Amino acid sequence: MIRIFIFFLISLILVNCSLNENSKIWGKKKKNIVNKNIEIVFDKKKISYKELNPNINLNLSKVNIKNNIFDKKNNFGMQNYPGELKKIKNFKFSKFNNENESDLAPLFLKNGVVFFDNKGSVIRFDDKQKIIWKKNYYSKFEKKNNPKLSFALSDKTLVVVDNLSNLFSINLETGDLIWKNKSDYPFNSEIKTFNDKFFAIDIKNVLRCYFIKDGSECWNIETEKTLTITSSKNSLLIGDNIVYFINNLGDLTAVEISSGDLLWQLPTQSRDIINVTYNFKNSRLVSDSKSIFFSNNKNEFYSIDLKNGSINWINNISSSLTPILVDNLIITVSDNGYLFVVDKEKGNIIKIKDIYKIYKDKKRKKKIKPIGFSISQDKIYISGNDGKLIILELKTGNVLNVEKIARNIMSKPFLYNNHLFMIKNGAVIQYK
Repeated sequence: MIRIFIFFLISLILVNCSLNENSKIWGKKKKNIVNKNIEIVFDKKKISYKELNPNINLNLSKVNIKNNIFDKKNNFGMQNYPGELKKIKNFKFSKFNNENESDLAPLFLKNGVVFFDNKGSVIRFDDKQKIIWKKNYYSKFEKKNNPKLSFALSDKTLVVVDNLSNLFSINLETGDLIWKNKSDYPFNSEIKTFNDKFFAIDIKNVLRCYFIKDGSECWNIETEKTLTITSSKNSLLIGDNIVYFINNLGDLTAVEISSGDLLWQLPTQSRDIINVTYNFKNSRLVSDSKSIFFSNNKNEFYSIDLKNGSINWINNISSSLTPILVDNLIITVSDNGYLFVVDKEKGNIIKIKDIYKIYKDKKRKKKIKPIGFSISQDKIYISGNDGKLIILELKTGNVLNVEKIARNIMSKPFLYNNHLFMIKNGAVIQYK
């Protein structure tokens, strides 16, 4: 009886010690497990920005102007556009059922545009708005589900993935189907091509590599899954036989293209984000061949070393818009309408300008948000979810003009071949 009592007493003492965070038995072990550097992004307070050096002028007159619409590193920089903003063409298509589609992108050609309509028909227009061909490779059931398509081009082959798990390729000249396959899950990313392969990310955060010739899968690499699905597209880029991609948890991953081997991975968020990922958005990845730059809507702007995935710097900028690299500067726009100019090497903020001060406070509180922006040789074009295009002088950041483009939401502005393009529901609009 005494032995039983002693055994019970010792067990009780050990249990109490293990539950006490100040216990000498377990305290040291617990301290080693906890990483003090982990930050819970959803505990962060919202940052209120103020203008910084708003009168500083940027001298970018000697910067090289790019005219590519294809760039494997998403580094488009400044584009040549005279800036008359005179509407000259409408490439019309059947309207989408959801008018709030903003994350759509046409495929620009030297002599026209490729886009799709609400039934998933792929349409090639020439530069005079004439339809060269219009093809649909969906069943009646799929058409009712309003496919959303993403395009990439490899020579004369148009590669397509969609949000219904389809992937297929089309002859660019004729519109004829080359092959069509089905994936395990819907896709939710842009597409990138490299030699004989193309890459896309599905809604389960799996990067998949396919052969362009027949759509067969070369390899895939899984990253952590989420419990919810985000509407924003995941981003990827290509550099030196490596594909870099970010999933909707904020995990940045580098994979060797030939083998599919994981090279490095950098988680940027606490795992608490898993249950609320529908509210989390990353910007598109952009690289200058040394670093990868991206931001999110939780007050974090990153510069990451391309070779080893180490963090160069982090700054407090909340933006889900694609940053633009101009010489040694980064230009971005925050989700609440502030223009930022950042030093690319050190991450120091050089200038902050309040773009949305043109709105009255009451209207601004109705969550007017930027959709995207592009930069020409002398102007910045910023589209908003109120259907307006704000035009800034690049040198000063001052608002030059505000144009009403659509009734409500629209795409980011695209600059290509000395023209500006905007997508609103039912049309791709071309300006000179």
